Amino acid sequence: RHPRPRVSRRPTSIRRRTEAMTMNLIPGVESTGSALAAEKIRLEIIAQNIANANTTQDKDGNVYRRKEVAFEEYVTSPDRRIPGYVDENLYRGVKVTDVYDDMTPGRFIYNPSHPHADENGMVEMPNVDPSREMVDLISASRAYEANLTVVKTSRRMAQQAIAIGK
Repeated sequence: RHPRPRVSRRPTSIRRRTEAMTMNLIPGVESTGSALAAEKIRLEIIAQNIANANTTQDKDGNVYRRKEVAFEEYVTSPDRRIPGYVDENLYRGVKVTDVYDDMTPGRFIYNPSHPHADENGMVEMPNVDPSREMVDLISASRAYEANLTVVKTSRRMAQQAIAIGK
């Protein structure tokens, strides 16, 4: 004898209404998650810049260039965007659109014994300023922490909403 499959006894109209009333218990997590991922990439690029602050030649023989990250808002349907109005179905967060080289020139130092010195004894150093990188590192770290706090707060609110429903 086979057990009978469970079938919902609710009328179809009630099932549709119930499905339409489902809500997102943790709003903003998708966009916050994208911001966490973007800030993680930014932190990795800053760490790469700091690590290469004294790299006078890369594999192609060029001096290391400081890298920067470009962010862009991630919108599902940009044509539906209305200025001044936030539609939660449109905005999905932030994304990294590019990691590009900072083309400002590096400084030159006199070091005739350096293997990469030119005929005048000058060596071009990377355009990486460690103090600027540390400021960027603190900024990226704080942005990451702020987004992490949003996730934790949203989770706590969802737990409280579920507790109220019990």
